[in-house]
Amino acid sequence: MAMHHVTLMDGGMGQELHRRSGKPASPLWSAQVMMDSPELVVQLHRDYIDAGADVIEVNAYTATPERLARDADGALFEPLQKAALNAATRARDLSGKPVLIAGCLPPLVASYHPDLVPDEQTARASYGRIIALQNSAVDLFLGETLSTVREGAIVARAAAETGKPVWISYTVDDSDGTRLRSGERLDDGVEAAARAGAEAVLVNCSMPEAVAQAMAVLSTSGLRYGGYANGFTAIDALAPGGTVDSLRAREDLTPTEYANHAMSWLEQGASLIGGCCEVGPAHIAEIRQRLDAAQPWLQ
Repeated sequence: MAMHHVTLMDGGMGQELHRRSGKPASPLWSAQVMMDSPELVVQLHRDYIDAGADVIEVNAYTATPERLARDADGALFEPLQKAALNAATRARDLSGKPVLIAGCLPPLVASYHPDLVPDEQTARASYGRIIALQNSAVDLFLGETLSTVREGAIVARAAAETGKPVWISYTVDDSDGTRLRSGERLDDGVEAAARAGAEAVLVNCSMPEAVAQAMAVLSTSGLRYGGYANGFTAIDALAPGGTVDSLRAREDLTPTEYANHAMSWLEQGASLIGGCCEVGPAHIAEIRQRLDAAQPWLQ
């Protein structure tokens, strides 16, 4: 295995919080739990830290101006963002570990729907609002589950203005990991993100098999790269404003099997790995165990 430092990211928040809350699914997904049971969010962050994650992400995936205006109340934007930042910061402080906190820059309207990406002016304004609230509390910015070349460039450019590290992560076609959900080429997305100031490129919220296909493309970027897959059987049923009840989890992605996938990405040169939807603390703990066992070859 190639010698390189590996950063282990956390796993999914929304699905795990939905399960732990025991409440009906909401279009606001993880943000609903942030309102109803904030201590669950703190505890899940702690669980990922205890599992060995080096990076935890702010639980603000659905707290965008566009989603809140559609599914709840736009006035919740600032309170939800601040609550998410407080939960991540509190979890890190309680753990006593030097983990990094990643700001969350998600699709503004809906996951997996490239046709709903707003125009550049609207997107820049909304991402600017998110970045302004998160900037003082995060160590880096993670633009994730982005489905178009244009979206990746907009997010990278907006976040790079803070001077903090920017990681851009695309979601790819589950049947062809070299293509974005928009049908555009992943390498075009990588190039656009790099030009806009990203220092790392990833693929996320796609099947592990598609993430593996993407590695050959990411490896040509000259940047740090990696991936964090989801555990869904398919994502086509999730409509904008819909709930996760429409999605089903794969039964084969046990912690052991998911770690097998993750270690194969490392063998392709990835140095950033973690998990997305349906990937929980047990999966991250298994990867950490593998990484620790692989020392000192991984440095």
